[in-house]
Amino acid sequence: MTVETENEQHRILTLIKGARVVLWDFDGPICRLFAGHSADGVASDLVSWLEGRGLHGLLTDRERESLDPQVVLRAVDRRHPGSDLVAELEERLTHEELRAATSAMPTPYADPLIRTWSAVGSRLAITTNNSPRVVRKYLESRGLVGCFAPHIYGRTQELRHLKPDPHCLVRALNATGTAPADALMIGDAPSDREAATRAGVPFLGYARNSRKAKLLKEAGAGDVVESLEPVLELLRG
Repeated sequence: MTVETENEQHRILTLIKGARVVLWDFDGPICRLFAGHSADGVASDLVSWLEGRGLHGLLTDRERESLDPQVVLRAVDRRHPGSDLVAELEERLTHEELRAATSAMPTPYADPLIRTWSAVGSRLAITTNNSPRVVRKYLESRGLVGCFAPHIYGRTQELRHLKPDPHCLVRALNATGTAPADALMIGDAPSDREAATRAGVPFLGYARNSRKAKLLKEAGAGDVVESLEPVLELLRG
C-alpha cells in the first residue's frame, strides 16, 4: 500500500465518520438509470417533440446535439420559465425516466453500502435532478426505499433549483436537522460537487470510469473513488 493510498483511505474514513447524514445523487452512484433505455434517444425524442410543434428555433444547435435530456429541459425552461410547455416537457421526461427505471443497472456495491450505512445509524437522503417518482420506483424494486424514505428530494417544477443549485441538498439538511459539516454528499458529476460546495457539505466523488474521474477532479473534487467497494470496506471496518 502506498502512502498516497493510505492518505486517500484516511481522508475517506474521515468523511465517513463525520457523516450523520449521507446525501446521495441517484443516477450514477446508485444506478445507471439509462443503462437499458438510451438517454441519447430520450433527448432526441424531446427535441423532435419540440420541432413537431414548430419550436425548432427554441434550442441552439449545441443544445439540440447535446444528447442530454436534462440540457434540453433546462434550455426550454430558461426561455419559457414556469410555462405549460416546460411542464409538459418535464412530464414527458419523467415518463421516459420511469420507463428507464425498469432496466436500470445497479451500481456495484451500492445496495450493500446503502443497507450498511442505514444499519449503523446514519440517515440517508436522495438529492437528485431526476424525478422523485423515478427514484422511489427504482428503490422499491431493490427493497431500498425504507433506507431513504421520506428523504427523497428530486426535480420539481422549479427547474432553476436543479443542481448545481444546492436547493435539494438544503431541503435534505433542513428536513433532517443536520448542519452542512455533519453531512456527506456522494455524486458523480461536477454539478454535484458544485452543489455540495455551495451548501457547505463535504463531497465524495464516484466515477465509474477514468473520464468521469478526470471531470470530477478538474471540477475540484479532492476525493474520488472509481468503485464503492473501498467505501463499503471502510464502513464495515
